[in-house]
Amino acid sequence: MARTNRLDGKVALITGAARGIGMVTAAQLSGEGADIIALDMAGSPWDELRAEVEQGGQKFLSCEGDVAEEEAWEAAMTMAREHFGRIDILFNNAGISGPSCPMWDYPIAEFDRVMRVNGRGVFLGMRFCTDLMKAGGGSIINMSSVSGIGGGRSLFAYNASKHAVIGMTKVGAVELAEFGIRVNAICPAMTETAMMLDLEIGKNAEQVAALRGHFTSMIPLARYANPSEIASVVAFLASADSSFVTGVAIPVDGGLKAQ
Repeated sequence: MARTNRLDGKVALITGAARGIGMVTAAQLSGEGADIIALDMAGSPWDELRAEVEQGGQKFLSCEGDVAEEEAWEAAMTMAREHFGRIDILFNNAGISGPSCPMWDYPIAEFDRVMRVNGRGVFLGMRFCTDLMKAGGGSIINMSSVSGIGGGRSLFAYNASKHAVIGMTKVGAVELAEFGIRVNAICPAMTETAMMLDLEIGKNAEQVAALRGHFTSMIPLARYANPSEIASVVAFLASADSSFVTGVAIPVDGGLKAQ
C-alpha cells in the first residue's frame, strides 16, 4: 500500500471497520494521514487495526454499537467532538447480505433486518455526521454494490437496500453541496470478504469451485476483487483528488457492468 499524505489532518469515521473492506480501508486512510474512528458491533476485534494505525503515527479510536441504532451514532459523535471537534470523512461501509432465496419465499423478518442495517444504518450515518461536517465540508462515501445498479436473483433485500443507498447518495449530494460536503457511492462486484465466503458455507469443494467459476465468468477481469482495490477507490473519493465528484455511484467491478 502506497503511503501518501493527501489525507493529512483529516478525521475519518468508518463503519464495519473491524474486518474485511472496512478494516483494509481504515488502514489505507490512516496510511494516507487520516486519524480513524472505527465503529462496529460490540466485541469486535480491534488489536490488529489499532496497532497498524498507531504504528503509522495516526490516532485510533474504536466505538462499538449497532449502526442501525441512534445510540451508536450519538456515542460516535460524542467521541468525535471530544477528541477532534469534527469529522471530515464518513465511510458508511457496514452491511449484511441476508438469506439467499426467491422473493416469494423471502422471510419478512429477514427483509426488515437487512433493510435496517443496510438502509437505516447509512441514513443515520449521513444524518448524524452532517452536523460535524457542515463547518468545514467533507466527503461521505456510501457502500452500495453492483446489486444496487442492476437486478438479479435470490438476494432480494440486499439488492433493494443497495438501490436505496444509491438513492440516498444522490439526494445527499444535492442537499449537502451548499456545505461543501460531497456524497458518493461505490458499487463493488464480488470481493474476497467474509460476506462472499458466507455463500460458500455448507458447500463441498466442487460446489465452491462451481460457484466461484460462475461468478468470475461474468467478470471481464475474471477474478474477485481484493479488498485493497475497494479501499483505494474510497481513498480517492475521500481526498481532494475527487473534489469535483459528487452524486455518483462508481462500479468497482472488473468490467461486470460494462457488458
